[in-house]
Amino acid sequence: MWLYSLLPGLDLKAVPFLGNIFNIDTKKPHIYLTKLGDVYGNVFSMSLGRDKMVFVTGYKMVKEALVNQAETFASRPHSPISERVYKGYSGLFMSNGLPWKKLRRFTLSTLRTFGLGKNSMERVICEEIRYLQEEMEKEIGGAFYPAAILNNAVSNIICQMVFGKRFDYGDHKFQTMLKYLNEAIRIEGSPWGRLYEAFPMLMEHLPGSHNTMFNQYKILGEFIQEDVERHKQNLDPSNPRDYIDTFLIEMENPQHSKEDVFQETNLVMCCLDLFLAGTETTSTTLLWALIFLIKHPEIQGKVQAEIDRVIGQSRQPNMSDRPNMPYTDAVIHETQRMGNIVPLNGPRMASKDTTLGGYFIPKGTALMAVLTSVLFDKTEWETPHTFNPGHFLDQDGKLKGREAFLPFSAGKRMCLGEGLARMELFLFFTSLFQKFSFSAQDGLELSMEGTVGATLTPLPFKICVKAR
Repeated sequence: MWLYSLLPGLDLKAVPFLGNIFNIDTKKPHIYLTKLGDVYGNVFSMSLGRDKMVFVTGYKMVKEALVNQAETFASRPHSPISERVYKGYSGLFMSNGLPWKKLRRFTLSTLRTFGLGKNSMERVICEEIRYLQEEMEKEIGGAFYPAAILNNAVSNIICQMVFGKRFDYGDHKFQTMLKYLNEAIRIEGSPWGRLYEAFPMLMEHLPGSHNTMFNQYKILGEFIQEDVERHKQNLDPSNPRDYIDTFLIEMENPQHSKEDVFQETNLVMCCLDLFLAGTETTSTTLLWALIFLIKHPEIQGKVQAEIDRVIGQSRQPNMSDRPNMPYTDAVIHETQRMGNIVPLNGPRMASKDTTLGGYFIPKGTALMAVLTSVLFDKTEWETPHTFNPGHFLDQDGKLKGREAFLPFSAGKRMCLGEGLARMELFLFFTSLFQKFSFSAQDGLELSMEGTVGATLTPLPFKICVKAR
C-alpha cells in the first residue's frame, strides 16, 4: 500500500495546500521525526506543501533504503533552493545520473591526486595544526569563542586542495566567506528554507531570511569565481596545481560536449559544494568534542593520558599513532555519534517503483533517512543518550566497529570526503588535547543544545584553555 498521509491514528491533520509543514517542530525537527517513527512505524510520509516526502527511521529501515536498495535511492529529488543557487547546474551534491557519476569520479580522482588519503595530506594538516596551536596559545588566560579558530583551520585544508592555497586567519575576506557559509547552511535547514522548498513561487516574492541565504550563496559563488579567473590567467595544462586547475583542463577535453557537466559555471558550483562540505561538518564535530570533554573531565584526562603514553609531548601526532590509541579513537567516534552533525541527511529519490517496509514507493518519490534515529537507536546502542566511548570499545579495550555508526550516511551518496574527515578529526583532536586542557568559565555550564540548519551546530560558547 502507498502512504497517502501520516499513518492512521496520528492526530495531526494536513492543511489544504500547506500540508503538514507547520506540524514539524522547527527547533528540533530531527527529534520530532524520530519520535514519529517510534510511535507510528519506521516508514511514514508527510505532505510538505504540494509534495509528499517519505521519512525512514531506525537503523534497520535506513539500511534497507540506503544500502540494500542503494541503486534505487541514489538520486536527489528536485530542489527549488538548489535550482536557484546552482543556476541550472547541479554541482556535486544535487546532480543525478551520468552527470553525477562523472563529477563524483572526477572529483575523487582529483582529490586523491592532491593528497586525499596520502601522507602528503597528513603533512598539510599537521602544518595547519601548528597555526591553530599558535592561535590557541594567544587565548591562554582568558575566555574565548573557539568556533572561528576551528573554522579557519579546518577550512584551510579543503582550500589547499581546491584553491591551491591556505588563507591567513586574519584575512578579512576569508572570514566573511566563512561567516556567510555558516549562516547560509543554517538558514537552508531552517523553517525559512523548508518554506521556500515547499512554496518557491510564493516565497520568491516575500521578505524573509531565505533572501539573505540566496544573497550569501551568490557572494560565495563570486568569491570562488574570482579565484577561477586567477587560475585561468596562469594555468599550465601540463602542471595542474589543484582542483580548479584540473577542472579547467578537463573542460578542454574534446570528448565533452557543450552540454556536458564540465562547464565553468558548474566548476564554481562544485567548488562551493566542496567548500561547504569540507568546512562545516568537521569544524562542528570538533566544537562538540570540546563541549563533551569539558563536561566529562575524566574522559578528557583519559584521552590525555593515552596521548602522553603513545605520543608524548615532543612530537606531533600522526596517523600511524591511531591504531595504538583505541580510547582516543573511541572518543572521536562517540563525539560524531552524539554530536549528530547531519541529523536529517540529504534527501533521496526513488529512481523506480519499489517497496519499503511493506509500503509501495512510486518512482520519483522523495525520501529522507533520519540519521538521528540511527545514531540514537535504542536497539543498537547500549546507552544511546549518554556520552559513552565504551560504545566503540570491546572487552579488551580495543576499538570495535558498529554497523549503526552512520555519521557520513551510507550507500551511493555517502560522503565522498569521509577519508579526509577521519584524518582531520584524529589529527586536529589529538593535537589539541596533547598541548592544551580545556574548561568552562567558572560557574558556567556549557549548553548541550544546538541550532538545526543543514547541520546541528552548538550554540555559541566561550571556553578557557591552558597549556599542558
